[in-house]
Parts: sequence; C-alpha cells; structure tokens
Amino acid sequence: MNHQEKIFQLMKKPGFYPHAVSKIEQRETHISKVFLTGDYVYKIKKSVNLEFLDYTPLAKRNYYCHQETTLNRRLSHNIYLGVVAISFKDGRYSISGPGKPVEYAVKMRQLPEDCSLIRMLKCGKIDNTLIKQLARMLADFYQYYPGNEKITAFGSWETICAKCEENFGQMEKFLREMFNDRIFNVIHAATRSFLIRRKPLFLHRTENGKICDCHGDLRSGHIYFDDGIQIIDCIEFNERYRYSDMASDLAFLAMDLDFEGFPKIAGHLINTFAQYANDPNMFVLIDFYKCYRALIRTKVNCIHLENTSIGDWKKANICREIDRYMDLAYQYALQFTRPTLWVVCGMPASGKSTISNELSRILNIKVFCSDLVRKELFGLKPHDFMNVPFEKGIYSKGASSLTYGKLLLLAQEEIEKGASVILDATFSNTHQRGEALRLAMDTDVNIIFVECLSSVNLSKARLIKRRTGPSISDARIRHFEQFKKRFEPLNEIPDEIHISVSTEESLEECVQKILSRDNMLSDREGTEKDEHRTSNIQC
Repeated sequence: MNHQEKIFQLMKKPGFYPHAVSKIEQRETHISKVFLTGDYVYKIKKSVNLEFLDYTPLAKRNYYCHQETTLNRRLSHNIYLGVVAISFKDGRYSISGPGKPVEYAVKMRQLPEDCSLIRMLKCGKIDNTLIKQLARMLADFYQYYPGNEKITAFGSWETICAKCEENFGQMEKFLREMFNDRIFNVIHAATRSFLIRRKPLFLHRTENGKICDCHGDLRSGHIYFDDGIQIIDCIEFNERYRYSDMASDLAFLAMDLDFEGFPKIAGHLINTFAQYANDPNMFVLIDFYKCYRALIRTKVNCIHLENTSIGDWKKANICREIDRYMDLAYQYALQFTRPTLWVVCGMPASGKSTISNELSRILNIKVFCSDLVRKELFGLKPHDFMNVPFEKGIYSKGASSLTYGKLLLLAQEEIEKGASVILDATFSNTHQRGEALRLAMDTDVNIIFVECLSSVNLSKARLIKRRTGPSISDARIRHFEQFKKRFEPLNEIPDEIHISVSTEESLEECVQKILSRDNMLSDREGTEKDEHRTSNIQC
C-alpha cells in the first residue's frame, strides 16, 4: 500500500491535524514535502532513491528525520520540536495516534516569513549590524564544531577534485536540453585548472583546521531573525555534503545573495567573517566555491524539473533559474581563472615589502621587488649597499627605466603562465603606473594598485633604523624629501582598482582591507543591482 501519497492528501486538510490550523501551505522540493499550518510545520521525506540519497525504506526516513532534528538544533533554538509518527489503524491515519507507524515527519515551530533573511533584504531591513551578527555566529559555529580526522578527509584536494568531477558528470545528461554546453565546458576546464594550480592551498586548509561539520545548505531562505538568529534546514542525508571547508559553506550563502541581487551584502558578510575567523586565505577560494555551489543549484533544479510533474508557469520559472545559476557560475569561473597584477606602491619606508610578502604568502603567488631586480640587473648582491646621491648611479632615470621594464617583463611571464603576480616598487610617477596599466590591458588581466601610506614621522623612523640593520633598499633618510617632492599622487588611478592602506595599522588589518571583497574587481560589477531590490513584495 502506498501510504505516503494518501498521507500527503490528508495533510492538505485542516481536520487531519491534532491542533488548530489557521491556514495550510504546501511546499515541495525534489526530496521532501512541507506542510505549514500556522503554528507548526511538518516536513516529510519523499520515498525516493536518487544518486546521492535513498529515502525508500521507512526506517531510513525515520532515522534521517531524527538526524535532521538533532543537527539543526546546532544553529537554532526552540524550532525543531521533534519527530512525530504518522500511524495507520483500522483504515485511518493519524499524527501521533494509535496503530502502526507508516510515516514520519519532522515537527517544527513555524517561523514568520517576514523574519527570513531574504524577505528582510527585499524590504530593506537588513543592515551591517545584523550581517556582522550572522558572520560572528557562523565563525563561532565552525570553531565549535571542528573537524576530526574523518571530517578533514572530506576537504582534501583529492576529495574536492572527485566531488567536482562527480557534479560535472551528473550534469552532463542535462547538456543542451537545459543549459548551454559551451558555457558548461568552459566552467569545467576552469575548475580543473584552478584545482591543479591551487593544490597547495587545499592542503594548507586541511592542515589548519578549516574543514568542519558545516551546515551544507546555507541559503538566505534558511536564515531567520526571530528571537535571535535561527538557521534551519541543514544537510542531514549525506555527511559528505555537510563535511566541508568553511569557505565552501559560506560561499553557498554568498552565492545565494548574489543570485538574489545583493552582492554588496555578500561582500560585507565575507569580509566580516574572514576577520572574525582570522581566515584571509578564504578570499582565494570564495569564487571557486561560489561557482561549485551555483552548479549544485543548477543540478538540483534540473533534477526537480525532470522528476516532478509541475505546471507550465513553475517549469518556466525553474528554467529561468537554471539559466541564471549557470550565468553566475560562468562569471565566477572567469574571475577565479583570471590573473591579477598587484601593484604595491608608495613612498620609501611605507611598508610596501611587508605588505607584498604577506600577500605573496596568503595568495601563494610570486612577488618581484624593484630593489632586488635593480641590484641583480647591475650585478650586485641583495644587501650590497650603494651609497649614491638621489637619482644617480643605479638609481638614475635610465637605470630606473631598465628596472621597471624588467619588473613588467617578469610580471608578464607569470601572467602568461596563468598566474597572478605582485610588483613591489615605488611606482612614483604616472608613466610607470601607465606602463603597468598597459600590461594589464594587453594581457587582459585584473590590476589592483595597493598604495601603502604611513606618516612622515614613521617613515623617517623606519629610514633611520636602516642605518644599523640590514636592508635591501638603499633609500635613506637624506633622500626622503627629494622622494616626497618627486612622488606623483595616484590621481589617475580609478577608485575601483586603487586601495590605500595605512601601514601604521596591524599587518592583519591591512591585508584584511586589501583582500576584502568590497575592494575586489569581481564585486565591482553589478553593484547597482544592490540598491534595495524590493520587487513587488508587501513589507
């Protein structure tokens, strides 16, 4: 007997429930049916067998109902009330009644839709304070549920590669019919390339506790601001979808916010989380994991379209979503495969090399320092001190032109390998900066100017310190005023590719500002969409 279909029909009727019902709403995914009754919600797992889960045995549905309740209590309170049996006796079904259990449901307190993150965003009710609270909650959550040896294995490079290939394999049957095969192939190739180039970073993540027992399905529709922050509907049916890098978990929410038209909110969330979690490395991975998550949503929609009998209007809406998710995945893929030319510039003793070396460490890319390149060009060792007047000897205009030409050539060689690169030099005039801009344009890469700033007193103190300590740079206190007079402000550099950092702040704060998504090119595109996308909703 097919009890489930009969139960689904009964749950549409208010009289079936053992409590008052104000209104019944039904929602459906490819794996569950949800009935909202006003005060309570009942969620029943469909008797389906898909490649990534098997809910056909009743015992499994019962088990995963309990798993769902237990796991979701980690990020919510007073929402998941328990698991109720739906019994059958003498030809009648009842919730928590007499007879043999023939189905199980997760019973929840119904949350007000007006308090969901997505509804509040569309009504303009979400501010930076609430996003900071959410970021802090998530950072604390990942710290409280750290990985063990079993969990960490799910974040290994080999596992990530296998998951990506599995996802692409599962999507291949939908090619042409549901999405563009050319875009699919570009994303596939970009993913493989990124995984090869960034293998050391994935290893670093597993060795430094970044793989956790996460949420697995972190989306704006699963987050509510009601009696604090409530996050519901985590993945319970398959551990490997929940055990992941915290950056992957957060990327799902960031991608969802992008999809809904709120990239600035997504950027602020990532910035704040990275700061709370002390995790600057995640900036390198965010676009990669956003792409992966957008592809997951594409696949889920394709499955939903394939396995569910739905009306034409809903089918058309799902098809539009598939197109939008694929477009997002394509944009992310272009971003994480496109190299960036980082130009770290500023006055002598402004902290350029310290910033450059830290960026090099975090991003795992090469840095070329003008001081080293200059001395190598003229056959000198790095710490050979050249006590020459300003703009004389190896610092003459001709020698500087050779040095900057060599810097750009070295940068071009890295870019041609598909790698990002950092140039650490003063770049004191518009001509030098113009040559860097031209290189970026000719090679079609991103370019970001990081201008290092410090007070006159601090810069002079750093220069004085060079008298007694080893220094690759030959700039000294006596050159300072001449450097200052010759340094041309970066007025010609557009704000969107110009980041100023005060190196009087901590190195951590400087790097956080540089890597913040608000300052990255990928978040500059389409920010106009983020001005209160309200749609036709009653707020």
